[in-house]
Amino acid sequence: MPADPASAARILRPTLAEIRLSAVRGNLKKLKSMAAPARLLFVVKANAYGHGALELARLAEREGLAWGFGVSSVEEGLALRAAGIAGPVLVLGSLYPFESFVEAINAGLLVTIASLDAARQVIEAARKLGVTASCHIKLETGMGRIGARKPAVLKIYDELSSSGAVSVAGLYTHLSSADTDPDYTSAQLSIFRETAAELAARGARGLLLHTANSCAALTRPDSRLDLVRCGIAAYGLAEGFAPVMSLKSSIVFIKNVREGAYISYNKSFRADRPMKIATIPVGYGDGYIRRFSNKADVLIGGTRCRVLGNVTMDMTMADVTAVKDAAVGSEAVLLGRQGAQEVTAQELAGLAGTITYEIVTLISARVPRVYLE
Repeated sequence: MPADPASAARILRPTLAEIRLSAVRGNLKKLKSMAAPARLLFVVKANAYGHGALELARLAEREGLAWGFGVSSVEEGLALRAAGIAGPVLVLGSLYPFESFVEAINAGLLVTIASLDAARQVIEAARKLGVTASCHIKLETGMGRIGARKPAVLKIYDELSSSGAVSVAGLYTHLSSADTDPDYTSAQLSIFRETAAELAARGARGLLLHTANSCAALTRPDSRLDLVRCGIAAYGLAEGFAPVMSLKSSIVFIKNVREGAYISYNKSFRADRPMKIATIPVGYGDGYIRRFSNKADVLIGGTRCRVLGNVTMDMTMADVTAVKDAAVGSEAVLLGRQGAQEVTAQELAGLAGTITYEIVTLISARVPRVYLE
């Protein structure tokens, strides 16, 4: 049953994303056991990869499944605080404008410091507020996104630790290729270890060290350290973990077409025989992207039914010729399981030439999330 039955009652268009809380719980428990004694930083950025950050963070905090949470922006962190999340929240992004440090510090968020300028700004913000701020320093080891190289990290640490206004609570980096290049990953870890050792020689004590994303945590025990930043595995999008999200809708219109009939924009499909076509109220406005046009299958009546023609903003057509009982109101599963059949995020990612992260994160805000126990 839905975790919040009242939310389901407000759903009028029959398109929704079902989120299985039991799967989230099981995945986090599995990760927690595997990573121990390292603790879990549950990454809930981008609305928990489309799964619903507030609901999943509440679950994890209530049941002690994570040490803290990772977000991409101050706004995401503030939303967690407003929802009652009291545990550590690390803003993984580089803060700008620098005035946002004030908001972050006021909310007790852990901020990422990746430059000497940012270090000076967080010191200024903390002194202005008359409180001690807490931060993690981001080390650049080869991702090429944000982070300071080792010489700059040492200067940043000296600046922060001598200020009396900012506590350096952690040091981290991001492994760019843990799933594809073990040698490069080893080189990144070597740089990290060297930097951590130099900080320790400077008197740094008790820093939380973290390098491992889900993939590294699963394949590189030497990357786990003090924290493991779990995202994709927690959502069941890594091998050995239970998928969490299903995208479901219902048929709203059925028509029979003759051989030669065209379906969707630009005559993008031509019927080669008489066919029965179902229209489903989901499209790229919901995150079901145009690259699925004429490629993806939807599940109706336990049968795989091919998407026909271009996916449109709000509707998608599918071939239900082989489904005897297909009718208006019949369930259509675009992501997930129906009977013995399943459409996985991995399958859809392969069709779209992308990754599973994008498939679920793109499911838009207009699709209601229903949380199932």
